[in-house]
Amino acid sequence: MTSIFEPELLVRATALIALCADKGLKIATAESCTGGLVAALLTEVPGSSAVVDRGFVTYSNEAKADMLGVPMALIEANGAVSADVANAMAYGALRNANADIAVSITGIAGPGGGSVDKPVGLVHFACARTGHKPRHFEQRFDDKGRASIRRAALDFALNLLEKECLN
Repeated sequence: MTSIFEPELLVRATALIALCADKGLKIATAESCTGGLVAALLTEVPGSSAVVDRGFVTYSNEAKADMLGVPMALIEANGAVSADVANAMAYGALRNANADIAVSITGIAGPGGGSVDKPVGLVHFACARTGHKPRHFEQRFDDKGRASIRRAALDFALNLLEKECLN
C-alpha cells in the first residue's frame, strides 16, 4: 500500500503543498471531529515539512481550551460545535503555531451526539490567515455514517486551504 488516502486526495494535497511552498506559506490545522485527517493527508506528501507547521487534534473541550486557548465560557455558551468555537480554534491555531494559514473543524460525525438543533452531519469550519479575521463556514453533510461525514469534512477543509493559498 502506498497511501491510506485516495489518489485524488493525494494529487490535491501535493498541489496544495507545492503552491504553499512556492508562496512561502505555512499551514496549521485545528481538528476535532476529523481527528487529524487533514494534517495526516498533508503530511503524506513528501516535502510537506516545508509547509505544514503543526496540527492540533483537539477532540475534547479541555483540549480546545488548553491547546488553542478557546475560552471554556465560549464553549459552554455556544457548544463545541458552533461558529464561535470554530473561529476561536482557527485563531488559536495561528496564535500557537508558526503558520500563515489555519483551518479548523468541529462537528458531529455520529452516529450519536446529534440533536434537533445540531444534527449528526453538522460541521463548522473556519479558515484564518495571519492579520485577518477567521472566516466561518457551516456545512450539513448527509448522515451516511461517521466515515462519510469525516471524509466530506476532510474534502471541504482541503477546499478551504486551496482557496486561501490561491489568494
